[in-house]
Amino acid sequence: MDKVKAAEWIQAGDAVLGIEFGSTRIKAVLVGEDNAPIATGSHDWENRLVNNIWTYSMEDIETGLKGCYADLKRDVKEQYGVTLTNLGAIGFSGMMHGYLPFDKDDRLLAEFRTWRNTMTEEASEKLSALFGFHIPQRWSVAHLYQAILNGEEHVKDISYLTTLAGYIHWRLTGEKVMGVGEAAGMFPIDSAKCDFDERMIGQFDELVADKEYGWKLREILPKVLVAGETAGTLTEEGACVLDADGDLQAGVSLCPPEGDAGTGMAATNSVAVRTGNVSAGTSVFAMAVLEKPLTKAYEEIDMVTTPAGDPVAMVHCNNCTSDLNAWVNLFKEALTSYGVEVDMNTLYGTLYRKALEGDKDCGGLLAYNYFSGEHVTGFNEGRPLFVRTPDAKMNLANFMRVHLYTSLGALKTGMDILIKKEKVELDKMLGHGGLFKTKGVGQGILAAAIDTPVYVMETAGEGGAWGMALLAAYMKNKAEDESLADYLAQKVFHGEEGERMDPVAADVEGFEAFMARYAKGLAIERAAVECM
Repeated sequence: MDKVKAAEWIQAGDAVLGIEFGSTRIKAVLVGEDNAPIATGSHDWENRLVNNIWTYSMEDIETGLKGCYADLKRDVKEQYGVTLTNLGAIGFSGMMHGYLPFDKDDRLLAEFRTWRNTMTEEASEKLSALFGFHIPQRWSVAHLYQAILNGEEHVKDISYLTTLAGYIHWRLTGEKVMGVGEAAGMFPIDSAKCDFDERMIGQFDELVADKEYGWKLREILPKVLVAGETAGTLTEEGACVLDADGDLQAGVSLCPPEGDAGTGMAATNSVAVRTGNVSAGTSVFAMAVLEKPLTKAYEEIDMVTTPAGDPVAMVHCNNCTSDLNAWVNLFKEALTSYGVEVDMNTLYGTLYRKALEGDKDCGGLLAYNYFSGEHVTGFNEGRPLFVRTPDAKMNLANFMRVHLYTSLGALKTGMDILIKKEKVELDKMLGHGGLFKTKGVGQGILAAAIDTPVYVMETAGEGGAWGMALLAAYMKNKAEDESLADYLAQKVFHGEEGERMDPVAADVEGFEAFMARYAKGLAIERAAVECM
């Protein structure tokens, strides 16, 4: 879309906006007629530890929202010479899960407890046993029940419980609604109805009946909507909250707010059955869209949905590239000590490609990238660890290869349950995130880890804010009875699948040999946690 056409599109109020609240950055993406980004904005922010709770304040949220939108407006003005005053549609997304409880007067009753908090172990275990369905610690219902178990006074006054994305949407529209993918991170979803599971709702109400609260669970949860539905309009007050200058007009339609997992699926065109995506950066998670339900619940696997409501098995791991990045920075320091200045992209690329020269099983080396705990392998804490036997093949290629392997070690543990135990069939997985920046390296290693073709698309780098904009555009522009999967495939990606890498048999075999060592060596990691 050329600049003249884009400027006309913006002035006509047809451009579509997506904003996503990530853990360290809030990003806005404006898309044009062809669904490609035409302007962006961002605002950096950071969570804080208050009374041992990871949180953001309400002021942080509103300041970040205004700052991100203002940055987008500046970009529009600088690129196109026009002021952003109207929009075709808007969508908001954010970090999934967490706990934001409000009373009947819309006052926040407790600090915002983000997904990062691991303070709900008792609730998670009891609810999982009750439902016969794995409830992760970060889910909203786990936070709610833990507050009940703790005897927290505020619980009796809850009138509405939501997430970050749900709160922002409510603040700007007055509507207490949520997209089904985001809702799936609050409470289990019945994918046949695209709504909260009624059986489990009843079980929860029975569980807390003796508390005699003035609410039932269904009454305090948001209404669940699916992609394509209209979820309200921007109010006059909401327009002022978003645009501090007062230029933005009210009345814009909003799509259902979604979580970062759902926007990642949209941004990688992986919402169809038998597809999925792996997001690999500081943390790593895989999403696999299922043809049928799993045969049983697994602690290692979370069941969520696509923005359209299809069941998704999610393997979420806390650790991915942090330890790998630390080693790369060490190599940079060594080079700098010799007076050699090196570009970080060049350094990463060189070291990643060096890994391809290593032995398929990493030559007997072993590493764990556990900066924090890793629930998939049963750790509440972590210690980054590198260990080898005296006769292991210690060289740079194997060293880099083992750290790339271990960045996906916990993920493979969960994916093996899906592929080997549950016989889940996947036609392709889409890779996105920092691990895949060096062409052909992270992609090939992921293909070996999950023994599935892996695709990487250039557009995947646009991220979740673009995925949210696509969901808003789908609501605005979809044809009657056009599915989200068809809309993305035909009107956004136009049949483009990205670059494909198939698993290489020798690499698959090598990764399996490494994982045997990885599983056996977890005892070493436990000793490190206990002793350091």
